[in-house]
Amino acid sequence: MTTPRHPSIQDIDFGQLYREHMAAVGRAKPPSVWDARADGIKPPSANDPYTQAFVQRMDLSGCEALLDVGCGAGNIALAAAPLLRTVVGLDYSPRMLALFQQNAQAQGVPDARAILRSWTDDWADVPECDVVVASRSTAVMDMEQALGKLHDKARKRVYLSSLVGGRFSDVTLQAAVGRPVPPALPDYIYIVNILHAQGIQARVDFIAAGAPRAVYRRFEDLLAQVQAREGEITEAEQARLRDWFSAQALAKPAPPASWAMVSWET
Repeated sequence: MTTPRHPSIQDIDFGQLYREHMAAVGRAKPPSVWDARADGIKPPSANDPYTQAFVQRMDLSGCEALLDVGCGAGNIALAAAPLLRTVVGLDYSPRMLALFQQNAQAQGVPDARAILRSWTDDWADVPECDVVVASRSTAVMDMEQALGKLHDKARKRVYLSSLVGGRFSDVTLQAAVGRPVPPALPDYIYIVNILHAQGIQARVDFIAAGAPRAVYRRFEDLLAQVQAREGEITEAEQARLRDWFSAQALAKPAPPASWAMVSWET
């Protein structure tokens, strides 16, 4: 008699599931979006709570070189630079890379190299480094492919952060006025399961970042905030918002956004 086989987690192709999820969300942004944001970004500070938490959780012992994928202005790479010999910033936004180099020069980082690449480009000439990081830059269309690239370029360790819950902002107010709530991005748990299927035992830690949701004491303040985000709202939407305010105005603030920091040895 043949024993029936029960479904297991090994039957789930998390890489394909992730690709389908991202295809439904349609999240990919062109480099021009980040080029436009570059001028408004403040110089990176090692005292930023998120940056501090990320760097403190990295093991840089025995390491000389770090590759920061999706480096932006260089927050992580430049905060870690005093502990290293070389930092490499990789980004697909030319303006962000220029900002990275400008900030490296301003902070006196002598060996900071910039590489213009996207997640989907050929990385054949991207140098291997002791440590590879991807901080808040993993909203990619194919996570399985992206994780493979990070792993291949790391001689010792990989560190990345991914949004817990798949949302960058609180959508409570959109729901309160009855407007469509955008779909959430894939959660970090996809990453853990994709790595698990590849035989990689990842570690997971969590970093809280951002401010808690505001508690509004006056309806007028809440209305102004919603109109700033959503544009003019109808009388019916205002009525729904007022009902929500009456029930929720004295509620405790929601916790800040949380990032999962996933790491592994190569």
